[in-house]
Amino acid sequence: MATRITPGQAADTRELAPLLDTVAVPRPTGQGRPRKRPDHLLADKAYGSKANRRPLRGRGIAHTIPERDDVIANRTRKGSAGGRPPNFNPARYKDRNQVERGFNRRKQHRAVATRYDKLASRYQATLTIASIMDWLRAAPDSRSTR
Repeated sequence: MATRITPGQAADTRELAPLLDTVAVPRPTGQGRPRKRPDHLLADKAYGSKANRRPLRGRGIAHTIPERDDVIANRTRKGSAGGRPPNFNPARYKDRNQVERGFNRRKQHRAVATRYDKLASRYQATLTIASIMDWLRAAPDSRSTR
């Protein structure tokens, strides 16, 4: 759908909203403008801040993000003033392993894992090539088996 490169020392959780701006899902018919809103977002605890949940809610994107333990403790400490916990579907969160496996497949490419490229444009090209190779490996063979 989309990739975004950040400096190595930057927190990638701050890039969630800009990443969502680059998402463009083509229509199945190929006609019309692409969708800018994914059906659902799965993320780990690092993305569970209010700063990340607010833009998701504003765009109407359903999400499954677990809460960090310190956030749960702070909310319960505040009592009724702490608000209610966000929705979390543990059965849906089990599908997040597919996201991690996708990252691990990309890291099988040495140039992606080590990032020897100095320029972001070259590293983006390396990521694109790795994505295409993964997509081609995952695509079923269209030849008939007679």
